[in-house]
Amino acid sequence: MQKGRMKGLAQRGNQLAFGSFGIKALDSTWITGRQIEAARQAIVRHMKREGQIWIRIFPDKPITKKPAEVRMGKGKGSPEGFVAPVTPGRILIEAEGVPLAVAQEALRLGAQKLPIPTKFIVRRDYTENSI
Repeated sequence: MQKGRMKGLAQRGNQLAFGSFGIKALDSTWITGRQIEAARQAIVRHMKREGQIWIRIFPDKPITKKPAEVRMGKGKGSPEGFVAPVTPGRILIEAEGVPLAVAQEALRLGAQKLPIPTKFIVRRDYTENSI
C-alpha cells in the first residue's frame, strides 16, 4: 500500500451518524491503533461504562519501517503497525446515553490521547431531557 497524500477535507464520515456527541478532527494525520485504544479507555473510564461510544475510524493502513542503522536500498522494511489516515472534518468518536457535561469531559479526556487538535460537537437537534 502506498503512503498517499492527505489533501483537503473529509469527504465521508464528517457528520454525526450514531450518537449525540462527538469529537471532530481539525487537522490531518495518521492515528495509530494504540492511540485510538488509549482514547477509548479514557472515555469509557470517565463515563463509568454508562452510555455507548462508537469509534468511527479504523487503522487499516499498514506502515513499514526499516531497522536502525541499515544502509539504503535492499527493499522495503517489515510492517511495523497500522494507522488510520484522518483528514480535517472527520468524526473520530461518538457518544450517547450520558448527560452533556459527562460526555464533554469524557471526550475531552479521550481527545488528549490523540495526536491531533479536535473539536467537541453536539447533534443539532439535541435536547438535554432526551436521555
